[in-house]
Amino acid sequence: MNLPVAEAPSRRRAPALDVAVVGGGMVGAATALALARAGFGTALLEARAPAPWHADAEVDLRVVGLAPSAVALLDELGVWPSIRAARVGPYAHMHVWDAESGAAIDFDAAREGHDRLGYIVENNLVQWMLWQQLERAGVRRLCPATVTAFEAREDRIQLQLADGEQLAAGLLVAADGAASPLRQLAGIATHGRDYAQHAVVAHLSTERPHRCTAWQRFLRSGPLALLPLADGRSSLVWSLPEAEAQRVLALDDAAFADEVGVASDFRLGRITATSARAAFPLRLRLAERYLAERMVLLGDAAHAVHPLAGQGVNLGLRDVVELRATLLAARAAGRDIGASHVLRRYARRRRSADTLDALGFDALARIYAVQSPALVAARGLGVRLLNEWQPLKRRLADHAAGR
Repeated sequence: MNLPVAEAPSRRRAPALDVAVVGGGMVGAATALALARAGFGTALLEARAPAPWHADAEVDLRVVGLAPSAVALLDELGVWPSIRAARVGPYAHMHVWDAESGAAIDFDAAREGHDRLGYIVENNLVQWMLWQQLERAGVRRLCPATVTAFEAREDRIQLQLADGEQLAAGLLVAADGAASPLRQLAGIATHGRDYAQHAVVAHLSTERPHRCTAWQRFLRSGPLALLPLADGRSSLVWSLPEAEAQRVLALDDAAFADEVGVASDFRLGRITATSARAAFPLRLRLAERYLAERMVLLGDAAHAVHPLAGQGVNLGLRDVVELRATLLAARAAGRDIGASHVLRRYARRRRSADTLDALGFDALARIYAVQSPALVAARGLGVRLLNEWQPLKRRLADHAAGR
């Protein structure tokens, strides 16, 4: 007797793209490039392409302190040699001191067996160099492009774009900044606080050289940092209450230079010239979860932190490394890279690490905001002990470096 032949089950057709990354800033572009270089079919969606970087242009006011872990990733992606050849400010020393107690702590790269603690680099330089590598890595760039809606399905996530186009991918990565429209569309809440402060930024010429040193002073009003630039100037990042920030922005150059000199204790002598100035609001924002169905959050979309430790972009680039490792492991095991049980590993590890760092920065800001004599004395004693306790100081430096 002939038995009926069973029909072969139909196989689901995989989406043409493995990953859609939304957000083309430093972290989003690094994500797209890292995943494309790892062999994933990747698209990058961004509302506005970055402005071209030119060596003869004024140094951008927005700078980042790249830790060794971030430099290692950028080097692996093939962009660090171009960035370094363009314009970077290496720093091998860091001096941090308290205006109230006078207590100070110093970090020195040579003492720890390293050449550098990090590099001060313009945000737009890093972003531009990453964008130059996207096309040759096979990343599909959609720009301008805005995602207006998305729907997770069994084997893909379907994106609706503002121009009417639709796009399907196995995984959606939200790297669209601290305000993250995608995070809001996914219904992911955040918690944190508004510091009621702005970071006033400018580039300063000073009487004395910065000596490849990052200087940071904790004042009653907030921390002030002078970061070494490649051209010999220093980048000012001064956290001030909102009204005070607006007052400082309105000063003429001479008065502004005098106030910065006093606030920085004239560590670099008089301020002899200043660039244009700007200010940016400071907020702590942490996503309550880094995961939705076939979607993960990354970079500032997941965590926006106080700039006093200069770790925001470094945390985002560590997210990139973890996500790539997670997806590579899933692919090697033959798993669906967009499955929740796969993405939970990334979400669990990075949310834990990012939260500890963010709350640590916040605690430091809170401690230095309190000016009672007893706390100032205790704070000063703690800083002096830490400066002498080399094993703990080394651990702090290694953590900041991403080692």
